[in-house]
Amino acid sequence: MPAFTTLLRAKAAPVSPFKCSLLTCGLFALAPLPCALAETPKVEDSTLTLGTVTVQGATGSSGPLSTSSVLSSVDILGADILEKMPVNYSWELFSRAPGVMLTEFNQGTTSGKISFRGFNGEGEVNAVKLLIDGIPSNSNDGNMPYMDMIFPMELDSIEVVRGTSDARYGLNNIAGNVNMLTRTGGDYTKARIRYGSYNTQETQLAKGIEGSNWTQNYFFAYQKSDGYRDHAEADRYSMSGKWFYTPDDNSYRIGLIARHYETEAQEPGYLSEEDAHQHPTMTNSYNATDKGTRRMNQVSVHFDTELADTLAWSAKTYINTFDDRRWTQYWSTSAQQERDTYETQYGALTSLTWRPEVSWLHDFALEGGADMQQQQNKSERYRTRERARLAQTRDQQFDFDTYGAYVQAEIKPFESLKIVPAYRVDKIQGDFSNEMTGMDYDINDYGLIKQPKLSVVYSPWDVASLYANWGRTFQVGTGAAAYKTPPRNTDLAPSINDGWETGIKFTPADWIDGRVAYWQQEASGEVSRRLNDPSGESDNVGETRRWGYDAQMNLHPNERTDLWMAYSWQYSKILQPSSTLPNSKGQEIDHIPHHLYNAGVSYQATPALQLTAWMNGQTNYYLERENTKGTYGGYVLMNLGATYQVTESVSVDLQLKNLTNRYYEYVWYDPDGAKASLHSPGDGRALYTGVTLDF
Repeated sequence: MPAFTTLLRAKAAPVSPFKCSLLTCGLFALAPLPCALAETPKVEDSTLTLGTVTVQGATGSSGPLSTSSVLSSVDILGADILEKMPVNYSWELFSRAPGVMLTEFNQGTTSGKISFRGFNGEGEVNAVKLLIDGIPSNSNDGNMPYMDMIFPMELDSIEVVRGTSDARYGLNNIAGNVNMLTRTGGDYTKARIRYGSYNTQETQLAKGIEGSNWTQNYFFAYQKSDGYRDHAEADRYSMSGKWFYTPDDNSYRIGLIARHYETEAQEPGYLSEEDAHQHPTMTNSYNATDKGTRRMNQVSVHFDTELADTLAWSAKTYINTFDDRRWTQYWSTSAQQERDTYETQYGALTSLTWRPEVSWLHDFALEGGADMQQQQNKSERYRTRERARLAQTRDQQFDFDTYGAYVQAEIKPFESLKIVPAYRVDKIQGDFSNEMTGMDYDINDYGLIKQPKLSVVYSPWDVASLYANWGRTFQVGTGAAAYKTPPRNTDLAPSINDGWETGIKFTPADWIDGRVAYWQQEASGEVSRRLNDPSGESDNVGETRRWGYDAQMNLHPNERTDLWMAYSWQYSKILQPSSTLPNSKGQEIDHIPHHLYNAGVSYQATPALQLTAWMNGQTNYYLERENTKGTYGGYVLMNLGATYQVTESVSVDLQLKNLTNRYYEYVWYDPDGAKASLHSPGDGRALYTGVTLDF
């Protein structure tokens, strides 16, 4: 039977016949689901699965090599953890993921983003590759606006892969990748209505239809909120459809996925330090006309088949479009800017996986893959007053094309040892036009970017596995920085990122599991994208090193109680700075807190009532690379939740965020305009109530 038809099915009928509780650490699940085919998590990989997930892909004996074969720090968050979390944007869901840092801009359509492994979320080095149902979904600058298309109820799971050992992806895969997997198949009708603080109103509708050959999945969401601060209203909606066909003989599967998203949101702007602390909900008078509009589309075609008993082929092709307009003013003495970005991405990915019988090996698989993406980008900027254009400051058009190929093997000489060698090569091409000057420029000749990788996991005991990996990833400039534009007319080499990790995953009993790891990454010439620079150029951070420890543990001591905790210690250092900032040598990279942590408990008080409490936090960070402007940004946020199952198909919930009304903020330093720190306060205490219907 092909991999794509193999699903684990639960005995419990009310939720979905396609769900199975692999690891009962659900944040909002009413109870662990019994599952006839559930297995103890394998000790021969380093994956931790939290919550209830659907097994949609290969079971390990067919199809492409699974994410768990990456053998890095892999965490999978299930739908029951995600679908009722009190969030306005999907990047907030990652507060539950170990070792992930959230950067909360809180500026309309530019709401926030995620990062990890000692990289910040400043828009300088965007080190995380985003995939939605396996489709690359970063914008040209590496940011993740497409994440906003996905609402919690549409998700089946999120896979977080940290580190440098994953050969499947090249561009943007500097510190790892995130794959947001939405529901496929199933017969269900789900609806969720939510109302809460700041006049937040939200409706989500999800429908699944499964026949003998066809599966159909539909989703619609609408959200409106006045926002915590003045002049922070946001109005957004998203819709999607998924259609997949499998013939009677299960010889292949083909499918189409289409998504559309639109939003319009006001921007409250950045405050002085004094105003932010004394009047956190205020906005400046000069931000009165700041706002943003954004439209995104994603269409993809998916095909999977088994060419023979030991040979599987998978292919995807897609188109992404991004239409973004933003009016913003950072300080009182500067002009308002209109920033317009238009992007169209065409791409394809394919892989061929061979699993022959090798008599002298316990197990063996060989996989080769290739991918390409062609980007057509346009970036315009204007100086404006109350959104009326006064003068154009940027008019750029550029193509940015990437081509990559990889090969990796999964070798098990004997049952307790797995070795995964891999090799990837990427090539980048494109051209750039400055429409304001009429000049054209070639892309930097980065050459063939070669990336060897190696992972090993050894499981001498039934209760633990030791693992280690090493890999190379790369970074190149974004926007104009990727081309030979004046005053620099010579080629730049890519920044090479070498990283390694070693750790232990342990499962000493069925009620406890966890992971402890040490990691390090070093970049040869890190690029930093300048904020507010009309040219779109970048400066260089220099040679850098990042390192740290990760520790996480999940406990389920009895049928009623689940506990989880995660802690990451991370550090960064500029080893050799660029010539533009020599005083940054030996200093820390900006906006990287030393400590990230989250923890929580879920208690089933009665068969119908579940109570939860959870927290997440981080310590302060420096605002700039010379480390002279102080530290900001630390917080600890406490949250409470309660879910009551009224009937088999109806539940109600209350979620209290920021229980102690803790002040917290995002802060950045502006060296060119305000020459001071600029502050964006986070939300105060907020209460949300929701009703979920599940038929």
